[in-house]
Amino acid sequence: MAAKSVINLNKVSKKYEMGEEEFYALKDVSLKINKGEFVAIIGPSGSGKSTLMHIIGLLDKPTSGEVFLEEKEVHNLSEIYQAELRNKHIGFIFQVFNLLPRTSALENVEMPLIYSGIGKKEREERAIKALEVVGLGEKLQNKPSQLSGGQQQRVAIARALINNPSLILADEPTGNLDSKSGEEILSLLDRLNKEGNTIVVVTHDADIAKRARRIVTLKDGEIVSDKK
Repeated sequence: MAAKSVINLNKVSKKYEMGEEEFYALKDVSLKINKGEFVAIIGPSGSGKSTLMHIIGLLDKPTSGEVFLEEKEVHNLSEIYQAELRNKHIGFIFQVFNLLPRTSALENVEMPLIYSGIGKKEREERAIKALEVVGLGEKLQNKPSQLSGGQQQRVAIARALINNPSLILADEPTGNLDSKSGEEILSLLDRLNKEGNTIVVVTHDADIAKRARRIVTLKDGEIVSDKK
C-alpha cells in the first residue's frame, strides 16, 4: 500500500513581474511529502525556500502547477477556504514567535481553537495538554515576557500542535535562539516526529537540516537534490 501524501506539489511555478521584467521564484517544482516524514528544505538566500514554504502552507498560490493537501486539490480554492484549511491542517512555527504579549501562554495556545469555534472548556483542556507535551505544564499563566526565548518557542510549538495538524511547518525555528535553546527545540521536533507528526523545516542551516530524515535542496527556484 502506497504511503499517503500530506503535501504533493506537481510542476509548481511561481512568477513575479517587476515592471517589464519577469522573475521565477520557483520553476516546475514537484515535491511529495508523506505522512510521518521529517523533511528539511534548504538552500541559500534567494533559492526559493520562502516561496515554496508559502505555497506548501497555503499562504500563497502558484502561478502554474497543482497543489494537493491530504490528496485533495487545493491550489484553485478561494482564499477564505484556504484559510480554513490552514487553520485545520497546518501548524506554523516561525523564527519570530508571534505570541500576543499581554496574553498568558495558555491563552496564546488556545487562539487557533477560537477560530475553529471550539467551546471554552474544551479549548482550555486541549491547550493545557499541548503545553504539557512541550514541557510547559507549570507555565500556563506566564506571559511571554516572563518566559525565555526557548520557552516562548515551545509555546509557539504547542499552539502549532493544538488542532492536531496534518503538517507542522517550521521556518528557521531556532533562528532567534541561543545554541542550547535551539538544540532543545530541535530535540522536541525530533520527538514529535517520532510520535507520528509530519514535520517540514525550512532553513539555511545545514546543521539543522541534518536532524531531518530527508533533505531537499533548492537553488535558483529548482530542486537540485532530494536525499533521504
